[in-house]
Amino acid sequence: MAVGIGILGGGIVGGSLARRLLDDRSAIAARTGLDLELIQVAVRDQNRARSFPTSYATSNPEAVIDHPDVSLVVELMGGLEPAGSLVRRALELGKPVVTANKELLAARGPELFDVAAAKGVSLLFEAAVGGGIPLIRPLTESLAGEKLSRVLGIVNGTTNYILSAMESEGQSFGEALAAAQKLGFAEADPTADVGGHDAAAKAAILAGLAFGTWVQAESVYREGIDTLESADLEEARQLGYVVKLLATAEQRTGGISVRVHPSLVPVAHPLAAIRGATNAVFIEGPAVGQLLFSGPGAGGEPTATAVLGDVIDAARDLLAGVEVTPRLIIGSGATVDLAEVDTSYYVRMVVADSYGVLAAIASVFGDNGVSIASVRQDGRGEDASLIIVTHSAAERSHRAAFDRLRQLEVVRQVAATIRVLN
Repeated sequence: MAVGIGILGGGIVGGSLARRLLDDRSAIAARTGLDLELIQVAVRDQNRARSFPTSYATSNPEAVIDHPDVSLVVELMGGLEPAGSLVRRALELGKPVVTANKELLAARGPELFDVAAAKGVSLLFEAAVGGGIPLIRPLTESLAGEKLSRVLGIVNGTTNYILSAMESEGQSFGEALAAAQKLGFAEADPTADVGGHDAAAKAAILAGLAFGTWVQAESVYREGIDTLESADLEEARQLGYVVKLLATAEQRTGGISVRVHPSLVPVAHPLAAIRGATNAVFIEGPAVGQLLFSGPGAGGEPTATAVLGDVIDAARDLLAGVEVTPRLIIGSGATVDLAEVDTSYYVRMVVADSYGVLAAIASVFGDNGVSIASVRQDGRGEDASLIIVTHSAAERSHRAAFDRLRQLEVVRQVAATIRVLN
């Protein structure tokens, strides 16, 4: 019996999936016993050249969902609307949905999962966080019984490519961004990536899967990479670190902390070796120890592979006629404000090159409960560059110290403050 597939979105990933369903139909059937039949693909422009026959294209997404031969819907449009309404409509009709839409899941996940549960159908999203990296199934199945302590990772290929180029080639942020856009790693408007918005949505999803607490994307503390300077990446290298944009979800006293921001990662840490547009997620737990999942985080073919895996999974449940139950129950829970979390920092300041400057700065840190791990001064003359790395202390203490430092007459500029991965 064939399972009819309708795809919402015929872009890079949607086109790759459509082509796979057409070209590999026999091979998929031979390996899985499933006959997956492409019925229709909803696109914005029916006249645009596609990687699949235009006879499958329609400009009416509702018609795809309502098509009597479509029994499984794949949403690859992106964005909140009309994607959200279309996904809900498909679920209410009792049709399983596969999506790669992290923005939608971060914003409306609980609502959509409740509809799917009420109808007893699948809502699968393997490609929403790590692109082609198998990640959701390990978290919801293999590690479902593990009491995880921390999940952190590089979940945005665009920013990782930019930071890698800035570090290895000494490029400025603007130069590295332009190169990423030329290679197709960055959008014409890169705000969602370089501002950390994309990573924040993924961090919210990871937090829910790892700790069973649903977190809205807007509740994730977020800093992007657009203010970083190549000089700080070079300083970090000399100190034995690599700068990465990390998404972190960790169990703390009183709840979970979820955040996205640049971090100095020790060169010995597995995430320090992740280069270019590659993504990686590092998972820690008391029984399992440390696990690293790494691979292509974006791109048509890798993402389509993850989506196809979900399609096969959902099709099996559909043909078995079983009422699908949620793999993992995600409910409400407490979150911890970053101000309450212990952090350590790399700090670069431009200071007056005169006697007593270091003592004044050390006094500010000490008065705010922050101790200094290392100090290095670069340059001589009227001004000098002072590099300080602090020991772990409350984030609020660090912020208070930075505010006071900016008021010191001998401090010309607090040029950079970047957290250090503990």
